[in-house]
Amino acid sequence: MILTGGLKSLLPHVLRRIIRCNRLSISNTSGMAEGYKQANVVILHKSLADGFEKFCHANDGPLPLLYRSKPGDWKCPSLSSDSDIRTDCLQYRMYEHGACTGSLKSLKEYSEQLKDMVTFYLGCSFSFEKAVQNAGIPVRNVEQKCNVSMYKTAVPCYSVSAFCCNLVVTMRPIPESKLEAAVLATSELKDAHGAPIHMGDPGLLGIQDLSKPDYGDPVHLHPGDIPVFWACGVTAVEAVINCRAPLAFTHSPGCMFITDLKSNNVTVRSSREVPQVHCISQDPLHYSIVSAEAARKIKTLETLIGIDPGDRGIIHLHRQGELLKACLSISHARSVLITTGFPTHFTYEPPEENDGPPGAIAIAAVLQALEKEVAIVTDQRAMNLNKNIIEEAVQLGILKRPVPLLSYQSESADSALTFLCENGNPGRPRFDHLIAIERAGMAADGNYYNARKVNIKHLVDPIDELFLAAQTIPGITTTGVGDGGNELGMGKVKDAVKKHIKNGDVIACDVEADFAVVAGVSNWGGYAIACALYILSTCEIHDRYLRKAVGFPQLSKKTVWLSAPPSVTKEEKLLKTLVQLGVRSGKTASLEMEVDGLPFYNTHSLMIEKLL
Repeated sequence: MILTGGLKSLLPHVLRRIIRCNRLSISNTSGMAEGYKQANVVILHKSLADGFEKFCHANDGPLPLLYRSKPGDWKCPSLSSDSDIRTDCLQYRMYEHGACTGSLKSLKEYSEQLKDMVTFYLGCSFSFEKAVQNAGIPVRNVEQKCNVSMYKTAVPCYSVSAFCCNLVVTMRPIPESKLEAAVLATSELKDAHGAPIHMGDPGLLGIQDLSKPDYGDPVHLHPGDIPVFWACGVTAVEAVINCRAPLAFTHSPGCMFITDLKSNNVTVRSSREVPQVHCISQDPLHYSIVSAEAARKIKTLETLIGIDPGDRGIIHLHRQGELLKACLSISHARSVLITTGFPTHFTYEPPEENDGPPGAIAIAAVLQALEKEVAIVTDQRAMNLNKNIIEEAVQLGILKRPVPLLSYQSESADSALTFLCENGNPGRPRFDHLIAIERAGMAADGNYYNARKVNIKHLVDPIDELFLAAQTIPGITTTGVGDGGNELGMGKVKDAVKKHIKNGDVIACDVEADFAVVAGVSNWGGYAIACALYILSTCEIHDRYLRKAVGFPQLSKKTVWLSAPPSVTKEEKLLKTLVQLGVRSGKTASLEMEVDGLPFYNTHSLMIEKLL
């Protein structure tokens, strides 16, 4: 027997010859023939071959197709010289009608059946391990001398013909400080599954216990490690099982076919292609990926909306990067709840101001275009007003369809939990993200104040309770959009509000959101969120991460998305509608204030032009 020492430096053709002679005492090929590509293997009857090839192209993250043989061809000349797929994997598995009926060291005894079968060679993550190590990142499974951990997920692949299954992933523990380096090292290695498809809590993929992989060995995390998941070629094994072919063969997971192709590192050249990693949630732990170019555009939006037309000192409330992180979190959400409404004109009917509803509608329009569930919650007394606003937005073509309108009342200690979660079960939240835009926020004394310190509590329903409850429910994140510090969610910057904003010691909202988007006018913040979500939806790097590298890119929907963000025409029409409904301006009593030479009322249009 030949032991493992020195195998990592052997050339592939030598290693294949040793495997062929059954002279190895190893259980997997991780770390072997360093710097060369390895391949998953699937062997199917020729009648299934075309369907399986289409399945691979439809899910090229887990199934990057390196080579498809002709029926009965045991060689793969474009991948290797002097190879024989019947003997050159460490171990094989045989499947009959979807059941694994044996583990084999050789397929030679099935040579007659193989004459009518086609071999598929699919990329493998072992191929990028050397690149990861070259980036100064430890590969824990190699350190621990074991196979990589592989897990079935709850993520469905795109089905083709008889082939359907959920995604299988590998997990590699990566030090938190090295996450971005790991993404950079693998993102351009498409033949080896490319960039990770998830970083953080395994539960978000439907994986319950990292210590119990479905394939391979458990790999132990060191303190400070983050579980990072890549799409895995063993997905093909699940597809073979589910198609219930009368006879099929695969490699045994971890026992790859070693090719003669170099795993050359690819240098990312364009800033558009450079991925960045951002943490968007601590509970559950969740990181997202975006291109540097998309991140730059969103940071430009954040700077633009930071203009302070009232010279109120909001520059002191800004936290850089909040818009990007908020929008990344919203982008991952399935269902979003929006709230708005600041009854600052307490002596009028309606008491609402016109800052807030247009921004809320702009966000809802983009969420609808992105096919997310969206609802709006507001005060019971303002239900009719908001119903009319939504109906007008549909008539104007701003919204594709009416947005469900909800109200919330605190009837018991569990009211917020019952509202946010199915049957009050925190494990089943109805919403993934809550957004408050220009929504009156509760101060430290339990009251609600406008900018002039007038208590308007009698006009405000306790929607703050939903944001407080969300802090205790894993999986719900929150964003607050404000322009003065007394809005719901601005508790995150309350110390700065108390120090720098007029009357801040009294009016500062005490309820914080995970992300605080501060703008010169809250509507601007809503417009920026809408535009940023569009930018993220058209970012290829982010799109791939969102869909977990299965299915097809969503960029074909770009034309539909492009009609969703706010426009000067749409927002001017909506603002005029608000005037017709009796809604007044909420910023300084005088409309004579100017920004860049334009009346304050018209600065909404000015900002949209800048954002777009």
